[in-house]
Amino acid sequence: MATFLYRLGRTAFRRRWYVALMWVAVLGALGLGAAKAPAAPDEGMSMPGIESQKAFDLMEERFPGSTADGATARVVFVAPDGQKVTAVGNRSAIEEFVDEASAGREVASAVNPFEARAVSKDASTAYATVNFKVIADKLGDADKKSIEDAIDEVRDAGLTVEVGGDALAGQPAAGGAAEAIGIAIAALVLVLTFGSMAAAGLPLLTAVLGVGVSMAAITALASTFGLSGTTGTLAMMLGLAVGIDYAMFVVSRYREERAKGHAPQEAAGLATGTAGSAVVFAGLTVVIALAGLSVVGIPMLTKMGLAAAGAVVIAVLISLTIVPALLGFWPNAVLSRGTRKSGTVKEGGEHNGGSRWARFVLRRPVTVLLLSVVGLGVVAIPVTGLQLGMPGAEVKSTSTTERRAYDALADGFGPGFNGPLTFVVDAKGADDPKASVTTISEEVGAAKGVVSVSPAQFNPAGDTAVFSAVPSTGPSDKATKDLVQSLRDGRPGIEAATDGASFQVTGTTAVNIDIAQKVQDALIPYLVVVVGLAIVLLLVVFRSLLVPLKAALGFLLSVLAALGAVVAVFQWGWGAELLGVTETGPIMSLMPIFLVGIVFGLAMDYEVFLVSRMREAYVHGDRPAQAVVSGFRYSARVVVAAALIMMAVFSGFIGAGESMIKMIGFGLAIAVLFDAFVVRMAFVPAVLALLGDKAWYLPRWLDRLLPDIDVEGEALTRRPATLTAVPDNPADREAARV
Repeated sequence: MATFLYRLGRTAFRRRWYVALMWVAVLGALGLGAAKAPAAPDEGMSMPGIESQKAFDLMEERFPGSTADGATARVVFVAPDGQKVTAVGNRSAIEEFVDEASAGREVASAVNPFEARAVSKDASTAYATVNFKVIADKLGDADKKSIEDAIDEVRDAGLTVEVGGDALAGQPAAGGAAEAIGIAIAALVLVLTFGSMAAAGLPLLTAVLGVGVSMAAITALASTFGLSGTTGTLAMMLGLAVGIDYAMFVVSRYREERAKGHAPQEAAGLATGTAGSAVVFAGLTVVIALAGLSVVGIPMLTKMGLAAAGAVVIAVLISLTIVPALLGFWPNAVLSRGTRKSGTVKEGGEHNGGSRWARFVLRRPVTVLLLSVVGLGVVAIPVTGLQLGMPGAEVKSTSTTERRAYDALADGFGPGFNGPLTFVVDAKGADDPKASVTTISEEVGAAKGVVSVSPAQFNPAGDTAVFSAVPSTGPSDKATKDLVQSLRDGRPGIEAATDGASFQVTGTTAVNIDIAQKVQDALIPYLVVVVGLAIVLLLVVFRSLLVPLKAALGFLLSVLAALGAVVAVFQWGWGAELLGVTETGPIMSLMPIFLVGIVFGLAMDYEVFLVSRMREAYVHGDRPAQAVVSGFRYSARVVVAAALIMMAVFSGFIGAGESMIKMIGFGLAIAVLFDAFVVRMAFVPAVLALLGDKAWYLPRWLDRLLPDIDVEGEALTRRPATLTAVPDNPADREAARV
């Protein structure tokens, strides 16, 4: 492996024009394909295997022309103090709104609140539900404006009007200015790390190139593979993250090899052969984590994971080819300013910050190990109270109309009104469908925790009906989850009272409950698959039994601590005001899977880059303790810089207005903090110090079975001593002069 990549790096350096033109051609071809490719149909978020999805599918089949997951606007009308919505003027304004809304081109139905009993008992509040034929993303500006104009007319009549649902809701946005600041901080970290604008800019340039190629490929293939507009989000984020990291490590190793006296082309080859080997296997661990998302069984998540895995593969290829090629164009520009001025190449000292910290840990390994494990364990304690769900309007800021609509409905109709349960009754096999539906409706209405049941609506064929039930508790309340489970558990008894009808429970609340359960059930298999495959891969990389196990244990500590911190802030409310979180609620259902997948990939990146240098030093003759010091001397600074960059980028999401985006940004940033600075910088060296030679033990029989991939570049040290030879051509000879 190291020898092959060494040759690849030298070739890319020497044939830099060909390599650069090749990548430009690839980007151009994919860009052209993306521009001409038809847009992929947005199929929404399908969740096969859960009852809620089955009910949606049945509704779409039995109610022709309707879309079960079409956009909805729930328009809430609140009368001024002392008035009622049933007053003549107020009622007239509301009914005029319903008539205007019904005329909308994409409107499937607009329900009059006075006909649908959608008026509160004190007549202070009413609501009209506007159902659309298409999902929210497909609604045009003209369709939205017609509804908004009708709402403004009601407001002019003196009523307070708020709008819930997804039809008119603003799309969640990332951190805006805060995210831009995060990227600026990342650039500053690169400049401070390398002391060179060129060295700082090269990783950013190649990472942007990789993201461009990846996104163009995803767009070009979107229609063929049914990729939605959100599929590339994770690919863009991770492609940028690992693209910067991988280029950083190659550039850092190039500077180190130049400091040893190697000519530019030779240094590029050695950097690609050693750091490049680590890049390949770090990339493989990330690909395993992302491709493993298919275990969850959610098509959207599978597509996002595979698309992001493709972006990581492209980032690896770019770091192995275009990075050494760009070093060929500017071989001295990436060296520090002081080096270029003095004419002497120096990179890293015997006693830099990394080596001093490693010696500190080696003197107190037990203390450092206990502090790191206990500290992360304490932070992880809130995980025991983890409640998964899909935070809705209740966690939005009170400055949004969605939140005000939520509060108005809760005040007027009760907390459960914002999360009604939808019952789909299949009476196709019943002798008397209407009687069967009535029986089921009455049984559901009599259940403890159900406040009211709406009249059933039948399809044109008369064999399927839909009705809703309002629980007494809010959508994210545990009692609501228990109610759904109780109704499903009691289904055999309810259906037995009919003459062949059956029912299923769906609706937003039930969907969120089902998704949370599906993700929770998939989390352990996902961890087993991903961590198991990664342990096998690290076993090959490090040729050690204990190092991969230590890496997996460290990752579990960091991800559990990160989840604990997320629960403490977003579910319990500890320090929530510092992040601008106005309301707490359940943790987003997909958060654990996202956190495990993304953080595992980044954690294994840091593990491979840091420990591979230790392994390299150990293979080349260092004692175990000295190998730890050597690894930190050469890699700690770059690993810390990479972690700071990731934290800066992820922290940009904390500045978003949406609670869910804040949660993602905070969770990823805090996970990188724990993993890079507690696990990799404290836990890892402490464990290796205590294990000594045992850390690198591998049974002989297993050593013979494993392929020898030579990540540490041992084969390169056995080559003839031509490393400081005169460069291969006049241009490189001139470039070698510092």
